[in-house]
Amino acid sequence: MTDLAIAPRLKITYATLRNDNDELHAQYEGGLERAHGLLGAYHRNLVGGAERDGDGTFEKRTPIDGTVMGTFAKGSRQDVRDAIDAAERAFPVWSRMPWQDRVALLRRVADLISERQMEFSALLSMEVGKNRLEALGDVEETADLIRWSCDMMERNDGFDHPMGNLGDPTVHTRSVLKPYGVWAVISPFNFPFALSGGPAGGALVAGNTVVYKPSSDAPLSGVCLAQVMQDARLPDGVFNMVMGPGESVGAELQENEAVDGIIFTGSFEVGFSLYKGFAETFPKPTIIEMGGKNPAIVSRHADLDEAAEGVMRAAFGFTGQKCSANSRVYVERPVLDEFTRLLLDKTQAITIGDPTLRENWLGPVINERAMARYENAVGEARTDGRLLIGGERLTRDGLDSGFFVAPTVATDLPVGHRLLREELFLPFTVLVPVDSIDEALRLSNDSILGLTAGFYSEEEAEIQRFLDEIEAGVIYVNRRAGSTTGAWPGIQPFGGWKGSTATGKSGGGFYYVQQFMREQSQTIVE
Repeated sequence: MTDLAIAPRLKITYATLRNDNDELHAQYEGGLERAHGLLGAYHRNLVGGAERDGDGTFEKRTPIDGTVMGTFAKGSRQDVRDAIDAAERAFPVWSRMPWQDRVALLRRVADLISERQMEFSALLSMEVGKNRLEALGDVEETADLIRWSCDMMERNDGFDHPMGNLGDPTVHTRSVLKPYGVWAVISPFNFPFALSGGPAGGALVAGNTVVYKPSSDAPLSGVCLAQVMQDARLPDGVFNMVMGPGESVGAELQENEAVDGIIFTGSFEVGFSLYKGFAETFPKPTIIEMGGKNPAIVSRHADLDEAAEGVMRAAFGFTGQKCSANSRVYVERPVLDEFTRLLLDKTQAITIGDPTLRENWLGPVINERAMARYENAVGEARTDGRLLIGGERLTRDGLDSGFFVAPTVATDLPVGHRLLREELFLPFTVLVPVDSIDEALRLSNDSILGLTAGFYSEEEAEIQRFLDEIEAGVIYVNRRAGSTTGAWPGIQPFGGWKGSTATGKSGGGFYYVQQFMREQSQTIVE
């Protein structure tokens, strides 16, 4: 692992990000220069506080132009077993440490992430293709997710509360939440910091130990997180990282009986299979976020420019590779033509290219598999409906060396079409005209997924009906910054309903960190 320079801290959130912030961009440029000097290095796994090689290596190349980001140790099942054993051995001391001391250590982790946000963000932009503002938000969100879990421990006095005694002063009872043991954290590529550090931070501050598997599409972000955990002086074995493929590293984490809990973010198919198969001998906590097929509804009473801006940002931000992306839009017919014109104008104006450059808002999709999914979706839309814009791979001005595609809007698809039901994880959205808000709500809720949803209207009665009837865990009304995207810890708890979740508890909310603990009722009689 490589030491990174610490830059002066500049507070970043999705709500405060603006492309005209010259100070922010100057600091990012400095981070980008330092990050370029780190490319091509070899990175090892972290087990019990020691770095170790794996069973061979794998390369990670940037989706921007194929440049090698680094070479990484490919973990084996034995590496995972050793990491689990190290986490088990570290658990007794870590779990019995005063919770205030764990909070102090995790707050140090969060502060180090914030201090190094420029280097980390530049590496993240290159690794997965996020524009510089999205990357900065991802890194700082990680720190704030950890801080929020620390806040929850403090606000609840470590979740140790006195109970009643039925009037008998000789009886003393308490409710105490205690950690489970070893947690597996399996993270996705799309928020490689926030959906790694956030869950790991929640598990750790609660007193658990962690074995972490980063996405093989974002291993360098995982290395950066592991480095911060070491630099914050967490005891050896409390946080372990094993990189490598799902068929070995991921499978061992799911199958090993010594793992006491698991948290996973990914597709419905993989997540639901894990949920059904993880706890074979007895029930174990399984926290799974399984994506969304997120609708926005545009009423005839909407501010159409606001709605078009919000849909464009939520549909195409980070090339639609967000579980919260706005992939279907239900528009009342009286405003369909004008809304469509505004949306297409805004989509046409998107700047596409190397996302580390200030002028570019949209980068590449993550890999060749995503490119193939895009081409298949475009083909189906052309056959079964109509494309309004997009539908092509971009190769001009040197983009042919990366995985760049045009943001795409389709329409005229049958109501039950696959492209309106399955999560695509692409810069691809579908417009559907509707005759009423009734119809829009019915179609919006006709999904096994229920993560996020958006609504645009100036009518209070319509807004209240949306709030009462929509089946989603995170909802936004009249949000210009993103119709279905942009949650922040402590502001918008992020989690789904129905097939989008296994628990109904949201990250960055009041009930998240408790999922990493179990209740014990303690009665002592004098």
